Amino acid sequence: MRLLWALFALCCATTAAHADELRPGFVEFSQRDAQNWRLVWKAPMRSGVTPATQPVLPAGCSLTGEPVRAAAALAVVTTFEVRCTGDVAGKAIGLSSFAASQTDVLVRVAPLGRAVQAMRLTADAPMAVIEAKPDRLQVAKTYFVTGIDHILFGYDHLLFVVALVFLLSGLWTVAKAVTAFTIAHSITLIGTTLGFLGLPQRPVESVIALSILFLAVEIVKKNPGQPRLSERIPWVVAFGFGLLHGFGFAGALNEIGLPESDVPTALLTFNLGVEAGQLAIVLATAAMLALLRRFAAGLAPVAIRAATYGIGTISAYWFIERTFA
Repeated sequence: MRLLWALFALCCATTAAHADELRPGFVEFSQRDAQNWRLVWKAPMRSGVTPATQPVLPAGCSLTGEPVRAAAALAVVTTFEVRCTGDVAGKAIGLSSFAASQTDVLVRVAPLGRAVQAMRLTADAPMAVIEAKPDRLQVAKTYFVTGIDHILFGYDHLLFVVALVFLLSGLWTVAKAVTAFTIAHSITLIGTTLGFLGLPQRPVESVIALSILFLAVEIVKKNPGQPRLSERIPWVVAFGFGLLHGFGFAGALNEIGLPESDVPTALLTFNLGVEAGQLAIVLATAAMLALLRRFAAGLAPVAIRAATYGIGTISAYWFIERTFA
């Protein structure tokens, strides 16, 4: 019964989630002219962030004017105008009162005439030093972890992968479908990020929700004696939907931007992070189903159907919200 509830909770605990919003907090520090900068602090709701958690400016920088606050999807965004005397390179930027319960925070620093760099803040390391030239390993680590976060907390992508595992039988079949999905979303992720491809984000998110609903219907209508299209050629179906999901990944990556000096490194490691998170989802779902079938075989069909209806309900809600809201 615990496994049954775990499967159901995995699919039903995310109804309020927005797909391609980055889950970590986000700080952007961008230079406007020789002395003036703008700092944007995006504090995600339900992440342990408190009013005491505020940006800490580099030495020699101070606020000018009052901060401007606005509500965004599942976050509060505060914009500060900042004046800095001297170069910010070699100085620290971060957050005050960073509690252990808070989400990680991504920091993007964009000085004029120099490479954009990205750092990650945690409760153990709430401050980061702005480098004159960002280290390639720093970029790789930051974007790899961001890719993992996006697949694990970008709930529509997560539910699509879970639904694939529910639908297909045999690890080899699942492996082929997931590989096709990976190749497809890598094509559109790279193509969109480099400017060769592009689609409006809103319709893409609607169709992504529809792709999850399609898989949910396929699972419910599954008949061992009459395999459906998605079971006969799952890699083709996964490849087609993977192209759409790649546009979703690109939308999230565009939100934080890429460091101009290390675009290949950032793109590669973000994609590798997505694949690492995706592999973790596949293995965890397959292991959960294997345990359920071994120790509670009679409950396995009930658990899968309950979770599938949860997936279908959530994806239908997302489709309506993204299409008509």
